[in-house]
Amino acid sequence: MAKETKLKVQDLTISFKTASGKLQAVRGINFDLYKGETLAIVGESGSGKSVTSRAIMGILAGNAIVEGGKILYGDKDLMKISEEEFHRIRGDKIAMVFQDPLSSLNPIMRVGNQLTEAMLLKNKASRRENKRAMNDMFSSIEKFMAAAGDGETGKTDIATFRKFEEKHCELEQEYQQSLAYAESAANLAENMVLRIQNKAVAGIKDDTAEVCTNAKKACSYFVVRAEEARLQELVIHILANEKEGRKAKDYTAMIPQLEELQKILRNALAYEKPDTFSVGYYLTYVEKTVPDMPVAQLNALAADKLNSEFMDSFLQKIEKAVKLSIEQTDAHRKEAIAEIDKAIPVLQGTLEKNDATALAKHLKEKIILCLNPLEVTKDSLTHTFDTSIDYAMKLYFEGIEKNKAEEKRYNSQKAKYDRIAAKGKAPEWEVIPASYVDLEVAQQDIVGIVAEMKPHFEWQLENNRNGDLHKRTMEIVDYLKECAAESVYKISKGMAKERAIKLMASVGIDEPRRRYSQYPFEFSGGMRQRIVIAIALTANPDVLICDEPTTALDVTIQAQILELINNLKKERNLSVIFITHDLGVVANMADRIGVMYAGKIVEYGTAEDIFYAPAHPYTWALLSSVPDLNTVETLESIPGTPPNMIYPPKGDAFADRNKYALEIDFEMQPPMFKITDTHYAATWLLHPDAPKIELPQIIKNRIAKMESNRKAEEQQ
Repeated sequence: MAKETKLKVQDLTISFKTASGKLQAVRGINFDLYKGETLAIVGESGSGKSVTSRAIMGILAGNAIVEGGKILYGDKDLMKISEEEFHRIRGDKIAMVFQDPLSSLNPIMRVGNQLTEAMLLKNKASRRENKRAMNDMFSSIEKFMAAAGDGETGKTDIATFRKFEEKHCELEQEYQQSLAYAESAANLAENMVLRIQNKAVAGIKDDTAEVCTNAKKACSYFVVRAEEARLQELVIHILANEKEGRKAKDYTAMIPQLEELQKILRNALAYEKPDTFSVGYYLTYVEKTVPDMPVAQLNALAADKLNSEFMDSFLQKIEKAVKLSIEQTDAHRKEAIAEIDKAIPVLQGTLEKNDATALAKHLKEKIILCLNPLEVTKDSLTHTFDTSIDYAMKLYFEGIEKNKAEEKRYNSQKAKYDRIAAKGKAPEWEVIPASYVDLEVAQQDIVGIVAEMKPHFEWQLENNRNGDLHKRTMEIVDYLKECAAESVYKISKGMAKERAIKLMASVGIDEPRRRYSQYPFEFSGGMRQRIVIAIALTANPDVLICDEPTTALDVTIQAQILELINNLKKERNLSVIFITHDLGVVANMADRIGVMYAGKIVEYGTAEDIFYAPAHPYTWALLSSVPDLNTVETLESIPGTPPNMIYPPKGDAFADRNKYALEIDFEMQPPMFKITDTHYAATWLLHPDAPKIELPQIIKNRIAKMESNRKAEEQQ
């Protein structure tokens, strides 16, 4: 089964303008991040790890130069979207945990408020975005229904759907809020019982008011039902007992009522979920009140009414619209393929700016028509074609001008240097090497962007021949339901507080309700890092980037934070990019590892590949320098320092520090050699003609110990 790719980085190249010249920080790296996996990027300081992560987050420094590449997330290329679009992704879909937790937190703002602020802001943006997406889909459905011959009836059905969808959203909002209040009241009641039993009664008056308010707000047909009357009685008794408790300075009389209230609410949280979509139709078009029956029976009755009276015929009309949209889009794809075939020879020849720009505009007009408006899963490659081709054209034609300017600058500086040297003086400065845009590569990028669309469209045409129309139709309905629910789902401050407390507990913070109101300085370093992780999780992101999150912590706390990140990944099915300089840190948590040096990924493979069959001398050096519990050998340090990337080496960047370097390492950069389907390394030692070099003995010993430990664990 193919893995779902959450993030794809292709040929990413980033430099920085400096007073000494252009520093090449990231040089054409490639990797995929799969759903639910941890990808570790490991390397020394300055290798380009953090620059890569900041490019993904869209927070590069102002002097950064993005020279090429793509970062694909969904239907967007993150290197080419606007800051407004990035704002909807950053922190919401892709979140980041930084190295220093204290610098990530506002020192004069309570940690609870820092957690809830992110939730409330993202919820507001999410409601706006989902409403827009829902309206766009409805417009597209209406357009294709009309083209399929269901214009008037289609309009009526969409109006019907919209009307009962409003009721569905209202019911879902009420249900979710009631659940949140029920959970909050139950948790607070449990906490109050423990505090009363332990005589820690400070703040009981305020907590009593909060637990009673939330218990009353939890009352709804779907959450607290037959027990509502008893719950209201308990609220009255608890409020009265609190007043008496203050006088007597003894609150133990509240315990039985709090325990019963907690039991009622815990039971309510376990009740069957109502089908608010079907019930929304029932209350809009069948009856105005909810019939007195169990929820399971109501769900069945409402679903039967919805399907027989409306949904079956509505789905048939949508299915016809979907079929027509596929036929029209496929016709556009065939036209686009023909235009691509004509364009490629032109783009491979001598490019004139006006002609090339006109051709790119023509291709964009053809290719944008290949996006099917009724596809729920967006076609990222087609969607980003216009920005990709514009960007590649810009790099090429600006490169022509930059090369002229750079040549002029270099010749002038060199002439000045030579004049001074000719007088017998030694200049105190150096001539900055000429940095030219490789126009041949830039032109190949233009051709590549156009050429890759042809097999992509051919695959889509083949895939659509056997497409399941009913499945696509149900995806659209589910998408509309989800968008509608999210567009009206408003998180109140109270709900945000309860979520924040729950998040704090999930990241291992004891007494989260009490610590919610504390300031960052009242937390230890490890606890602050847990708060930062909780903030990153507030919007329930798909991708979590951890940039050396354990570097500033002692080894005991490091282990706790690593275990926490690992557990959160499994619980939430997160995709994690973990950046570190220490291979040992990721030994038990990484699924795949990219070893990075001087802006390039020099080895790439599963954790098993990297630890049991390392292939690059730099990986050997990293492994040889890391101690473990069984180390008896003298650890090996890596000699020398990384190269100055203003003057990148001609060959392998690691050659000067590599005792296994071959002559060719100083002359030519090695390609990425394939070792297995999962394991690749960029070293000339893998060339068939290279001498056979054995692994260093220290690594052999470690592999043997790991194998022995693994066998022992399997036998237990």
